[in-house]
Amino acid sequence: MADFPYGADAPQPAFSASTLMNLTGAALSLALIAGIGIWSYKLVMRDVTGIPVVRAIEGPMRTAPEDPGGEVAANRGLAVNTIAAEGAAGAPEDRLMLAPASVQPSDEDLEVTLASAELTDEGTDDAAGINAADAISDMVADAAAETRGDSDELTEADVLALADQIAAGIQPLTELPEGYDTPVSLSVDGEQVGNPNAISADVPGVSLSPRPPARPMRITGIEPTNSGIVPASASAADTGVPVANASFEQAPSVAPSEIVAGTNLVQLGAFDSEAVADEEWTRMSAQFADFMTGKAKVIQRAESGGRTFYRLRAMGFDDMSDARRFCAALVAEDALCIPVQVR
Repeated sequence: MADFPYGADAPQPAFSASTLMNLTGAALSLALIAGIGIWSYKLVMRDVTGIPVVRAIEGPMRTAPEDPGGEVAANRGLAVNTIAAEGAAGAPEDRLMLAPASVQPSDEDLEVTLASAELTDEGTDDAAGINAADAISDMVADAAAETRGDSDELTEADVLALADQIAAGIQPLTELPEGYDTPVSLSVDGEQVGNPNAISADVPGVSLSPRPPARPMRITGIEPTNSGIVPASASAADTGVPVANASFEQAPSVAPSEIVAGTNLVQLGAFDSEAVADEEWTRMSAQFADFMTGKAKVIQRAESGGRTFYRLRAMGFDDMSDARRFCAALVAEDALCIPVQVR
């Protein structure tokens, strides 16, 4: 086996472009990381210890342009604007402009005006009848002025003289003889017209309008008398007076202590005394006789806020629906009614 000598070094590889790109990327990455770290540190330190200051812009904030352009307004250069701007009136102007002359009507307008005046003159004759009443009023005023003279107050003699002057030349009215009747004559624009045809009584139909019946009288508007009221203790057979309405009979009264829980009642009001509550029950029994029949009276004493009052209630309902229907009927007649249930 032959031996090969290795005395010389192996050749080194050449510097490639990929190696250069890798080194450049690594350097940029390190620079970016360092920059972000420094920026973050300064940002944190500024927010903690420092106050950001905005530098003011040098020079005026607003400046008028040298040549704004546009057209000059008609109201510029007036004295009123000078007073507002400078505080004093300016010198008189060198040039004064007067207002234009008024517009005069043309010849065509004058012709139309003359034609309108002629039409107005033609219509004056038609208005003569309307102005007659005004002329008569002027004559009466002149006559009154002549009668009064220089005096401002009218006397009885002046009034009589004025009445005689107005009635001068007028034929006085005469009374018709007894039993004489003058037929009525109708005229339209001075021409006599016949009497209107009246409907004969023989024609069938309504000849006399019926008179409406009188409104029924309410029981509350009638004052009770001794002859029409029978005490509850006395019967009709004992007194001989018939009982006209059952609503005048005394209703049974139930004590509040006798009412068990769950009983359906209706409250008709609250009053200062028991006597007033009893009178209200009598009034409502007479006014709503059809509804109050079979209902028992309950007057309950109660206190609220240091004040004593008496509740007027009615008992005798099958259930709460029956009590609500009863209250609906009374409320329709403008009466106070509230359904309640004893607890």
